[in-house]
Amino acid sequence: MNQEDYAPEDAPGEDAHDEDGAEATRREAGEAESSRASRGWWDRNADEYQSEHGAFLGDDRFVWGPEGLDEEEAALLGPAASLKGKDVLEIGAGAAQCSRWLAARGARPVALDLSHRQLQHALRIGGEVPLVEADAGRLPFRDASFDLACSAYGAVPFVADPVGVMREVHRVLRPGGRWVFSVTHPVRWAFPDEPGPEGLSVSASYFDRTPYVEQDEQGRAVYVEHHRTVGDRVRDVVAGGFRLLDLVEPEWPEWNSQEWGGWSPLRGNLIPGTAIFVCERD
Repeated sequence: MNQEDYAPEDAPGEDAHDEDGAEATRREAGEAESSRASRGWWDRNADEYQSEHGAFLGDDRFVWGPEGLDEEEAALLGPAASLKGKDVLEIGAGAAQCSRWLAARGARPVALDLSHRQLQHALRIGGEVPLVEADAGRLPFRDASFDLACSAYGAVPFVADPVGVMREVHRVLRPGGRWVFSVTHPVRWAFPDEPGPEGLSVSASYFDRTPYVEQDEQGRAVYVEHHRTVGDRVRDVVAGGFRLLDLVEPEWPEWNSQEWGGWSPLRGNLIPGTAIFVCERD
């Protein structure tokens, strides 16, 4: 997956604390605070993230989420043969695993991430993919620069202005371009972020859009994730100028026995963990 992200393993909720002593709460967080927190969190945690999940992600696989749905199988960007010669923007690319997969199929990907440390891991793995450090809400590209755009858990869950991101992606795509992104399935926000039985009981309102924030002793956000309902996400896509072609909810496969944060075979066989939005620019 392109990683800017999976949520930390602590469940959103009042008075929780992560292992570094940050307080977990629900409160408003604006665009600048969210961006600053995301950059800092991923710069600090990129090494651990790549060490823990690198084997699952591979160096050149394109995985859409913890379920293990692979673009090789899903073809959400189009048949693999159609990718040759296409200009593709990967947003929230992390170590650029997805971009390497695209390059191996003849595409011309550009891997963008907010985190400098994540992009250093992309350099460590190697390859010829161009790397860009930038915010998804302010893409440093000319209009109509790309044929396709994709993001596997990158950027979208962490921005306060998702419509702004949609409009930026729309701007840099050519007419008819496809935009595919995956996020934590919105229904998961009603449940504790736990892989076992305790993660199967509703503990919060699905309709509470208050962001999940981890903050330090001075009240400064060190991690922010924004909740949108399924309907919100659809409206964001449309407000950004896209048509929604498909909404994919991957089922948990029999071969996948891993636990990843709140994702697990137990939960994956009962409730969806990932939502993938397949969109097209008119």
